[in-house]
Amino acid sequence: MKIAFIVSHFPVLSETFILNQIVGLLDRGYEVDIYADQIGNNSKIHPEVEKYRLLERTYYLPQIPNNLWWRLFKGIGLLLANGDKDPRLFMRSLNFINYGKQAFSLYLLYTAIPLLKKTYDIIHCQFGTQSFRGMAFRVMNSPDSKLITAFRGYDLSEMLQRKGSRVYDELFKEGDCFLPNCDYLKQLVLKLGCSEQKVIVHRSGIDCRRFFFTPRHLPPDGRVRIVTIGRFVEKKGIEYGIRAFAKIAQANQNIEYNIIGDGALRQKLQQLIEALNVSEKVKLLGWKHQEECIKILNDSHILIAVSVTGKDGDREGIPNVLKEAMAMGLPVISTFHAGIPELVEDGISGFLVPECDVDATTEKLGYLIEHPEIWSEMGRAGRAHVEKYFDTHSLNNELVEIYQQLLSSQESQQLTQEYLVSQG
Repeated sequence: MKIAFIVSHFPVLSETFILNQIVGLLDRGYEVDIYADQIGNNSKIHPEVEKYRLLERTYYLPQIPNNLWWRLFKGIGLLLANGDKDPRLFMRSLNFINYGKQAFSLYLLYTAIPLLKKTYDIIHCQFGTQSFRGMAFRVMNSPDSKLITAFRGYDLSEMLQRKGSRVYDELFKEGDCFLPNCDYLKQLVLKLGCSEQKVIVHRSGIDCRRFFFTPRHLPPDGRVRIVTIGRFVEKKGIEYGIRAFAKIAQANQNIEYNIIGDGALRQKLQQLIEALNVSEKVKLLGWKHQEECIKILNDSHILIAVSVTGKDGDREGIPNVLKEAMAMGLPVISTFHAGIPELVEDGISGFLVPECDVDATTEKLGYLIEHPEIWSEMGRAGRAHVEKYFDTHSLNNELVEIYQQLLSSQESQQLTQEYLVSQG
């Protein structure tokens, strides 16, 4: 089986769920290539990118400018530079009669790969935002492939707010299968008009074997270490974790808060930390490799991941960091947000609070700090839930089954058509 992954950036440290799928498919003997719009941050690369030599499997497609005039200008340049390599391919990319909007938008032109000798059984678009590129890739390069789109959060929230609720209408007609990563997103996909027969909830997993479970207990020095991991963007709700911690830090000196990540809000968060006078206790650590994150999680006692809905409508699916922390035995504090209640059982493996509610977050954080005797029980419940529903090995087996079912369905349809033709 040959699979093409269509992604936005590669490699990306924060998207280990995509990496887990790629590596899992390679381990099972399947051929995987990666097609990306942009090079990811190469300053820190996940070890498995190097171990599996994934950059040798990665091809970078021309970026498609948002400005239509600039898109047209650069498109002419693409034609002049590459048109002679496969004239029929580029003529087909401009066939407005057959391909309508896809040709007019120049998506076909920007996704045509001259002299590509590979075809694929599966084209797997990671995030709905990449599905437009995926549809064009199929038309231009591998027309007999099955087209799959994974939905993970912002592609069904912020994207809809920007582009409108009809943005995926063509995809729902053309695509063969849709994989929202939680039941919450499945309901959104169905509400948008996708056929239920095409929708399968396929969760994003973690490799539980890499995240060793350790029961949490109050350390001898009595110091409680709290951690958050995530991009510094609004939907991660990091501001509310800092504000809650600062309230407790006024009365409890023996606590610390380490925040792993980076992003556009870094300066704003640092200013907030200074304004709340907790600079000695709250540290912004920047991005870390997965192994570095595991070490920090292993040394921590409580994880905060209080996701919120951004002003632009951006929402999570289910943050992977919650799964990782729970697999390692940390009790967690998160929010009633998107698919998170499908992972965190309120009062059992952690606590859920309303979005943007600093007082509720403060209360639950204070309770966990004051009751370390419940940490290990919550941790065991979290580990069991993650192992049962979010283990990447089981989920990769499930993904292969989905691929095979799609392909066997295609073969069955072809045989039926051949039979009908033979019968006149």
